[in-house]
Amino acid sequence: MRHRTQLRVGPVGFRVGSAWAAPIVALERLYAGYPLPRDGVPDFTVRLEPERPWRRWLRPSIAVRGDYTLPDAAPLALAHGLLAAELAMNLQMALGQRRYLLLHASTVERDGRALLMTGESGAGKSTLAALLGERGWRFMGDEFALLDPATGRVHAFPRAVSLKNAAIDVMAAEVPASRLGPVLAGTPKGTIRHLRPADDAIARMDQPATPALLLFPRFGFASALRGVGAAEVFVRLTQASTNYVAMGEAGYNALRSVVENIPACAIDYPDTGSAIDLVEQLWAELGR
Repeated sequence: MRHRTQLRVGPVGFRVGSAWAAPIVALERLYAGYPLPRDGVPDFTVRLEPERPWRRWLRPSIAVRGDYTLPDAAPLALAHGLLAAELAMNLQMALGQRRYLLLHASTVERDGRALLMTGESGAGKSTLAALLGERGWRFMGDEFALLDPATGRVHAFPRAVSLKNAAIDVMAAEVPASRLGPVLAGTPKGTIRHLRPADDAIARMDQPATPALLLFPRFGFASALRGVGAAEVFVRLTQASTNYVAMGEAGYNALRSVVENIPACAIDYPDTGSAIDLVEQLWAELGR
């Protein structure tokens, strides 16, 4: 690749190459200050290439490729190059990660203990984790929670948070503009803007945490909470994992440990203020 960069997020290193300079420039701005892969050896390689040779110049479109590729994935416009790089890194993790059990979950930490939040798209977990990361919690990750089968601990993976549509204004009122990436309008998921995690989240990305609470949030409903039984938790988490089957027995044992040892609740909330109140209430009850 003519243009390239490297970075490490938590325990995972990436090499990102592009046929165009713009996606690399945007990525380096958003991830300025992130460390390089350990020993200079990345775990995964990402390639942003033209779908056809002439599409590098004529109506440029980016094919998301790398060590792992989805042959039928639709290309993205060059204007969405930063999103293409982010999606490509997600793809490498989802298809290639074998050291950690991956849960599609947002994670924050306090006092060495981790709160995991998982749910369907639109549940609000990304916005909630981002807000908690500005209000006394350490942001550990938005896209994936990395559960170590050997220790049962969660490793931080503090990638930039992909804010969508209304969530952009919520976080723009909370953080300085210097931590927000460019506005990407007209993407397949609507308008997207990336949020760079707080400096503390980046500085402490090598510090794992012990899972202490699992939440299934749901936005747009009156405030409510209910306990979730072990069978439901297990099914939900297998659905939330991209590599549970590939991990085999190690993945099963790691997931069983979560189900057996970590309390789980489903919470409904009409707005982020109500959600934060519910989270703080549940967290306080853990210490009683």
